Amino acid sequence: MFSKSLQITAELGAREGTRILHLNGPLDMETTLEFQRVVRAESSPVLIVDFGGVPYMDSAGIGAIVGAYVSAQKAQRRIALTGMNERLRALVELNRLSKIVATYTSIAEAETALH
Repeated sequence: MFSKSLQITAELGAREGTRILHLNGPLDMETTLEFQRVVRAESSPVLIVDFGGVPYMDSAGIGAIVGAYVSAQKAQRRIALTGMNERLRALVELNRLSKIVATYTSIAEAETALH
């Protein structure tokens, strides 16, 4: 099945003030606490979360994304999601997250749109 761990690596974006988090592993009930901790620790004006390595996400993952969005809004920062596979995009659409959180197909597209 799926790995039960989520690896998160961070890097500076191509544009000043941008930070990119690359996720590798499922975003689910067992891994959301680490995701939330890392997102809350970020202070860059623009945060892009790359889901390219996420095979699966459950309702706890959806909740973690909403929490990340709320934290970013309170801190007057921008957040975007990129690299979602078809399953994740469908889940985001079903839960209407795309109405509040910007989603893009690539990191470059997100960086251009957010600056």
